[in-house]
Amino acid sequence: MIEGSAKSPVCHFRGRSEHALDAKGRLNIATRFREALRRQGDERLMVTPWHNCLRVYPLLHWETLEMTLLAQGQKRPETVKLIRYMIGGAEECLLDRQGRILLPAQLREDCGIRRDTVVSGMITYFEIWDKETWEANNKPTGEDFQVFAQVLQDVGLF
Repeated sequence: MIEGSAKSPVCHFRGRSEHALDAKGRLNIATRFREALRRQGDERLMVTPWHNCLRVYPLLHWETLEMTLLAQGQKRPETVKLIRYMIGGAEECLLDRQGRILLPAQLREDCGIRRDTVVSGMITYFEIWDKETWEANNKPTGEDFQVFAQVLQDVGLF
């Protein structure tokens, strides 16, 4: 069964919250995200840089992603560069007893993440953004809402 299909268990990350990194670079993971990981039965996370943010995947989903990229890499040479960036830059981050993960300094630097962050659920993964970068890049405009309506209509939800 393919992870993410309607019948397979999926770790759903929903919602958005703001958090501040502590002096050591640890980030508190929202309780609802930790509960989603517990329901899946594995709290291990893989963190990878992605343009202006970090993407955080549950390990089970990450392993599926790796195998899919490996298979595609042999068919499409441009996938190799993606693998070098995404897989090569990934770090496993474990939740501590307080529900925090330590974000490695290099990953924070790669994505310009300073102290104040926005954590945004993306259904099967979540993103960690520097708050200023989030605000500059993700506040929707009126035009965006027209596109959103079209997307929902195209997939039969609107």
